[in-house]
Amino acid sequence: MAALPATQREVRLLTKPTGLPRPEHFAVVESPVVPPGEGEVLVRNRFFHVFATLRILIAGATQDTPFPVLDAGDTLVGAAIGEVVQAPEDSGLTPGDLVSHWLGWREYAVVPAAECTRLDPAVLPDPVAHLQQGWTAYAALTRGVRLRPGDTVFVTAGGSGIGSMAGLIARRLGAGRVVASAGSPRKAERLRTELGYDAVVVRGAGPLAEQLAKAAPDGIDVCFDNVGGEQLRAAVEAARPGARFVLVGALSGQLDAGGPGTAAPVELDSLPLIHKRIEMRGFSSDDYDDKDEWTARFGAWLRAGEITFPHVRVKGIENGPRTLLEVIEGRHVGAVVVEL
Repeated sequence: MAALPATQREVRLLTKPTGLPRPEHFAVVESPVVPPGEGEVLVRNRFFHVFATLRILIAGATQDTPFPVLDAGDTLVGAAIGEVVQAPEDSGLTPGDLVSHWLGWREYAVVPAAECTRLDPAVLPDPVAHLQQGWTAYAALTRGVRLRPGDTVFVTAGGSGIGSMAGLIARRLGAGRVVASAGSPRKAERLRTELGYDAVVVRGAGPLAEQLAKAAPDGIDVCFDNVGGEQLRAAVEAARPGARFVLVGALSGQLDAGGPGTAAPVELDSLPLIHKRIEMRGFSSDDYDDKDEWTARFGAWLRAGEITFPHVRVKGIENGPRTLLEVIEGRHVGAVVVEL
């Protein structure tokens, strides 16, 4: 086994911002590489996921969220893929195994063995594909709203990590028309040409309800909502009788520069909900334990060329803080991954 380096780099939160984070709130620092203790695994990270919801961890949201709060001095966290360096004999892991865990944003991680998941390299053709959020999208569309062939689907934040997968999956599941929302005309064009959306409404380019009425003239059957706010209101107005809404995110609040990031209030007219018999539910894929079904299906689709994994790779942990701010600003299409 190759000798371990004495130090490794990690990204820490220096101070907690009062609004959206800025570069001065983060630092890339060196820290010792420490050997694992009893029941722990030492992992050399290869990739970690950069996700906008880090904003609410930094802001201090704790209630009803599965994520830890980040305080000044803490190392950032997030989904990561890495190679086992050292592991307990009774863990079922051996050096060289590929594992997923939650301690990204560092080059080496000491992780409880129970929190490491061994990955079969034969299941997905590219290790980084394990960082996609397709399971959330797939579970929401098959368990949350049970998408039907021919449905018109509206995906808010259709270029986000989850949204980009939701649009592609909806198409694979038989949706008749798939519409997205985006933050700029340039991004909207990319969603049409790269992800195959039939139409895209653009935030700030006019009343969203009017745009959505043109993009889905017969109304929408399913709303896959990552955003809330004005986009959710527009979706209710465009809903056909019996429409089903699945709420998986609240980016309108989480990324609000003027707010704390921990609330996403929205005013809805309840009469259309009643008259149209609209079903609306909050959803978490954590409520379902059959993720293997999705992984096998996704792998088969990838190998057959029937689906892609929209993502951006950024090399070097030193670029992590800048990349997080770009994700919060919505600059990228698909998942964003830092490669170490």
